[in-house]
Amino acid sequence: MFDKIKFSLLIAFHICFKISTKKKGMSSLELSAEFGLRQMTVWEFKWKIQQAMASSRVHKLEGLVHVDEFLIGEYEEGKVGCNGKSKKKLVVVALEILKDKGGVGRAYAQIIKCSSNKESRPFFEAYISKTAHVVTDVWKGYLPLKKDYPSLEQIPSEKGMNFKKLHIHIMNMQGWLRGIHHHCSKERMQGYLDEYHFRYNRRAFMRTIFDLLMERMVNNEPKRLNNKKSKTAT
Repeated sequence: MFDKIKFSLLIAFHICFKISTKKKGMSSLELSAEFGLRQMTVWEFKWKIQQAMASSRVHKLEGLVHVDEFLIGEYEEGKVGCNGKSKKKLVVVALEILKDKGGVGRAYAQIIKCSSNKESRPFFEAYISKTAHVVTDVWKGYLPLKKDYPSLEQIPSEKGMNFKKLHIHIMNMQGWLRGIHHHCSKERMQGYLDEYHFRYNRRAFMRTIFDLLMERMVNNEPKRLNNKKSKTAT
């Protein structure tokens, strides 16, 4: 992932270090100003970093897991449909609830096209153990998942009161996206979600997080997006 970069390898290492170890990471605009590089150059390199930060999907969520969906983007009337015309992005998120310790464990989030069992199922299969006690709201789209997740339970959300820790996690994520990056293109939103959770899931292992990122950057080949480049993401 360091091939064909347009700046020195030393600066590339510094950028990787900043993004992985700073609590809120850094936007491409901030990195551009600090290292005297074009914003678009940094933005493209950051996309490679975000791909290396994507979950390996080896460690699935266990125990008590809360799941919900939320929207990112400008307010629009009506619900998000599956026609892809909405400017809002729908995200499904899952969070481990540590009952014994009273805290939270790991979390994952993924962009989905719309609220449907067809869209949610791949997320469940990729990130949640089938032995987990999954708790969701009473949306009927989760019902078919009970066949594969026998411990799945549905309870009323009560405006988020029954999912307090999950909604705090969602608010923190939304605040980070708006406060640090301001606007993210729909095509690359998943990269930002992966970046956030790469740091979040390793918050107790910050001494080794840079080493892990460097290992992934060296061993992984970057995914290729379509040729369209959004100039609005930071």
